[in-house]
Amino acid sequence: MEFHLAVERFLNHLKLSKGVSVHTLRGYSTDLQGFRSFSQEKDSLPLDTISKRLVRRYLAHLYENKASIRTTLRRLSALRSFFKFAIREKLTTENPLEEIESPKREKKLPVSIEYAQVQHLLNQPDLTSYLGLRDRAIMELLYSSGLRLSEVVGLCKRNLDVKSQQLSVFGKGKKQRMTPITQTALDWILKYLNHPERMLDATDHRAEADPIPIFLNRWGKRLNARSVDRNFAAYLKSSGLSERITPHTIRHTIATHWLEHGMDLKTIQILLGHTCLATTTIYTHVSSKLKREVYDKTHPRAK
Repeated sequence: MEFHLAVERFLNHLKLSKGVSVHTLRGYSTDLQGFRSFSQEKDSLPLDTISKRLVRRYLAHLYENKASIRTTLRRLSALRSFFKFAIREKLTTENPLEEIESPKREKKLPVSIEYAQVQHLLNQPDLTSYLGLRDRAIMELLYSSGLRLSEVVGLCKRNLDVKSQQLSVFGKGKKQRMTPITQTALDWILKYLNHPERMLDATDHRAEADPIPIFLNRWGKRLNARSVDRNFAAYLKSSGLSERITPHTIRHTIATHWLEHGMDLKTIQILLGHTCLATTTIYTHVSSKLKREVYDKTHPRAK
């Protein structure tokens, strides 16, 4: 079978059987198309002609073109998943990825900021504006519960339980979890939801056109992550803080602050929606304050 036809079947399988997001599908398509573009000059690329040597040449090509380790690993992962599917569906008999070793991943520690910097950032939105109030509510929620940005923009009104101060969140792989929110974050969300301008057209926004989402864009429909990133960048610029800070930095920050204030790793894992505890453990390497406290408590000569 031709490579491009097999890829179509693979993507269709991911969409219908696995229920992956449009974003994930687009990523797989891009990564597999990248391999196809490199590997042949003609339209024809039978699966059985793809060899280990060709895959190694592709890795060398990525290296020569200064592709990051992260990009290389992602593209290898897409190829591995694709060929496992192809073997299972008997589209080919050989898996050219079997003896291919992955490059070692760069170990980058997550960036976190001090509480005073968080507070400074939270004070940037104009609270006399309906849209500014929305942005403050989003920032408060990010710091309150350590949600991913995709989880925040995906929230619906029905996901909010005011009485128990909890949110029903759908994370990676559409896994659902219940996460608590602080009273402060809840108050800001309710101020935004109950703001009179939500149901009115104004100079800078339109009335609610979609009654399901919590957070709306200026046209009254569900807000997307790209818009939040753009607004966040503007607030970051006005704050004078480091350009390295992103909405995801706030997630890393609250995880680090939880750890510093005595929360155990297992609880942090559950709150963040991490599948593996090892992912959460990285925060023990981030906090210099925690390192110092542990050192002072445990070293026999530190008293």
